Amino acid sequence: MKQLTSLLAIAILLVSCNQYSKTKSGLPYKITKGGKTDKLKQGQIAKFNFEFTVKISGKDSILNSSYGGVPVYLPYDTAQVNSKKYDLMEVFPLLNVGDKVEFQLNVDTLKRLGLIPDYSRVFSKGSVIKGKAELLAAFNDDKAATADRTQEIEKQKAIEIKALEAYIAKKGIKAEKSPEGVFAQIGTVGDLTNKVDTGKQVLVMYKGYTEDGKVFDSNIGKPGAQPLPVSIGTHSVIPGMEIGLKFFGKGGKGTIFIPSSLAYGPQAQGPIKANSNLIFDIEVVDVRVAPAPQQQPMMPQGMPQH
Repeated sequence: MKQLTSLLAIAILLVSCNQYSKTKSGLPYKITKGGKTDKLKQGQIAKFNFEFTVKISGKDSILNSSYGGVPVYLPYDTAQVNSKKYDLMEVFPLLNVGDKVEFQLNVDTLKRLGLIPDYSRVFSKGSVIKGKAELLAAFNDDKAATADRTQEIEKQKAIEIKALEAYIAKKGIKAEKSPEGVFAQIGTVGDLTNKVDTGKQVLVMYKGYTEDGKVFDSNIGKPGAQPLPVSIGTHSVIPGMEIGLKFFGKGGKGTIFIPSSLAYGPQAQGPIKANSNLIFDIEVVDVRVAPAPQQQPMMPQGMPQH
């Protein structure tokens, strides 16, 4: 009987350890303590990692994640935090530096509160978004936070470039490297008297895929597909694409290898997972002077702006 009582006590303890608490707005959360006692103070900059996961077609899919990438740096404003409802920031006053937290966002509640516009394939009715975060550090001023963030960016960039170099070496590819860390395998360099550069518009045929070979976008081999117009310097495409195209002239063909930090970084994009290096097979169909940006018509003085 005494043994049974002990087992029951252990079972109750385990259940209680796995239970979620709730914020004032009803956000379920569970904190794992990291052993430190310093909490965030007004005006400090919080450094933390976070991740959001949701089931799509029965599979867990990461919506957004800073894990495996550059942490987030966010000013800690108590007034702003106190105004949040059904938001991760509600939990921050409860965290010490080094603490981890798991939390859940009910999609129906997000819809009811107007935090998502409508149900969708990603935010389906009745589904739950699972999240986690870790408070890594707190900085007293922008200078210290900026210095730390710069170190994190450089560290992450070095990891991504090293991974691309390993991939390129494994495949036996000969590629040139830009100062920013974009690689280009040049099949045909093209006409360098009509070279891709800032201020030019490039018409590009392309196929984009990840290092595991999964194609996420392409206009190659599609009936009636037209080249993609890219105005270099306008940031209409990911930075790594603009940098990679500059290796080529009109008629150039090759492959561009882009580190995640010069692509989508922590933001998942459909089939592209967060913090993914990207690869593009490209053909530069034409290079021409970019059209002048369209200007909004000037309104007469005193006319209301809409």
